[in-house]
Amino acid sequence: MPGQDNRLKLHGFYRGAALTLLFASVLATAAATDSLPRADEEARISTRSVASTADRDEVARAAAEAMADGKSGTEAAEDVVSRSGDRWGAVYDKGEYEEFEQALDGKYTGVGLSAKRLADGRIAASKVQPGGPAARAGIKAGDILRTVDGEPVGPRPVTEVVALLRGDGEDQDTGGSEDASAGTTVVLGLSRGGHEWTETLRRVSLSTDAVTLETGADGALVIKVAAFTKGTGKQIRNAVLEAPRGTGVLLDLRGNAGGLVTEAVQAASAFLDGGLVATYDIRGEQRALYADPGGDTERPVVALVDGGTMSAAELVTGALQDRGRAITVGSPTFGKGSVQMPSRLPDGSVAELTVGHYRTPAGHRVDDKGITPDLVVDERAQERARTVLSGLGGGS
Repeated sequence: MPGQDNRLKLHGFYRGAALTLLFASVLATAAATDSLPRADEEARISTRSVASTADRDEVARAAAEAMADGKSGTEAAEDVVSRSGDRWGAVYDKGEYEEFEQALDGKYTGVGLSAKRLADGRIAASKVQPGGPAARAGIKAGDILRTVDGEPVGPRPVTEVVALLRGDGEDQDTGGSEDASAGTTVVLGLSRGGHEWTETLRRVSLSTDAVTLETGADGALVIKVAAFTKGTGKQIRNAVLEAPRGTGVLLDLRGNAGGLVTEAVQAASAFLDGGLVATYDIRGEQRALYADPGGDTERPVVALVDGGTMSAAELVTGALQDRGRAITVGSPTFGKGSVQMPSRLPDGSVAELTVGHYRTPAGHRVDDKGITPDLVVDERAQERARTVLSGLGGGS
């Protein structure tokens, strides 16, 4: 029998991009699980209905009927979701959803190579993960990727190239292992400065670097958050607590497409002493998310955002802005504030359907609107952010 998973998700990513798991250069998977407010903490506010969403029972029924006729239940469910107008709804087969959940733990299977398309149309390595197979083989950021397993990659979308690197869809008898492609090999055709060569790499299970810390020349702590995966909130909170007294924080959320909402709330808690982080509704019933007590409320904070800041990252941005805890700098955020609830279908696939939306502490709706920074800048945003932080006393 189909059943509803006991999870709530703020799904901030396009389906194909979610499966690439390239947090640095492609939108990554986002979800919230298992740590919603207790019943005695929930805020009850005015309710409203959710438009343009698929009916969970209708989706499950379509999948079951298709399977009874010997057809694909997943494809039938996808058709219902597509016709519903739920633009953030999605259906994942069992294998895809396993990858989806693996991403929430900050893990993926591959060779440690991120890709991007250059202005001339070629595909290049945008980032090489230290210690990964690509790094050990001497591959560097900027190297041109010509072929994968002998197939030219130039005409292919970047997401397809990444899927080839990861080994998605390879036919293997793995007994249902989550890491079906781990241990398999991939042959890359590369070029650098006119020199062409090939490398045979073995795919492994890798951890993503969701949080990067550095101390700027001005003494400010720069926290770059690529995605809110498992453990991210604790990393941010610890970094803030361990920073020298009075040190300013530049929280860089540019290109952060979201992540685990529980991690986002914990991240916001690093700068708040309890209180409201966001309200959200589930099929019209309003609830709330609260910060943990004991965060640092004294040191200056500037949040750097752009059009790639979305979903759970917008939740953090809105909380810090509305609570007067950070000055936000950059360009308007994406505007993804809808809530998805996953339901398991009869064939093991999972349908994620929109069931509500969230708002900032001041009641501002994020979906389709985004968040306008306190200081809107399109160029040299990080430099301007540093200037603002210095003016707040957080840098030299």
